[in-house]
Amino acid sequence: MVESAASASYQYSTAGAKWCQNREPIVLFTLSKNMNQVRAITGSGIPLSGNDIDTDRIIPARFLRCVTFDGLGQQVFADDRQQTGGQHPFDLPQFQGAKILVVNGNFGCGSSREHAPQALSKWGIQAIVGESFAEIFLGNCVAIGIPCVTAAADVVQQLQAQLLQRPDGLMQVDLEHLTVKCGDLAVAVNMGDGPRQMMLAGTWDACGQLLGQAEQVTKTAAQLPYLAWS
Repeated sequence: MVESAASASYQYSTAGAKWCQNREPIVLFTLSKNMNQVRAITGSGIPLSGNDIDTDRIIPARFLRCVTFDGLGQQVFADDRQQTGGQHPFDLPQFQGAKILVVNGNFGCGSSREHAPQALSKWGIQAIVGESFAEIFLGNCVAIGIPCVTAAADVVQQLQAQLLQRPDGLMQVDLEHLTVKCGDLAVAVNMGDGPRQMMLAGTWDACGQLLGQAEQVTKTAAQLPYLAWS
């Protein structure tokens, strides 16, 4: 479950170009009060142990030829799952339906393929807790609304152990208070100010902002003289 709340409206304007120096500033768009804000994610968790799990393991390269991302969830960790003969966490029945992934260090390293977080998302993952994340993977997660929070190695290991002992327990990643709860265990986590504010305000959803303000975009475009040049 992703909890959200309405945000205040923000306006962005420009008057820097010479052609509009003597005009009123143009409002480019106003953020909708119904943006896809992410404040907390609640659900069961799934532990995945190991450092340096790269994007080729998350979604092997042969699946990158897809036209859409829709079927990628079925292929997430395809090679690892085949090698473990049904014992991979993503195959175990007790972790089916999990929404929060708990990983170790440098998760998502390797190539920059955006298919990796998309595959996790299509499987059902809505948030990731880890020791550290590869920078590009982290950015790709933010772009589709998956918050990635970090904690010390011993804290992450405690969370993973708790999930192994009680896989049916609920977890919660709270971005407002920067805490993670897992059963009786409650720990503090970290998240960069930029990504955190994007989640809380809903501004991670760039396409949603544009689509939600189509009327204002069209109105603004009509005021731009260079769009009428032939």
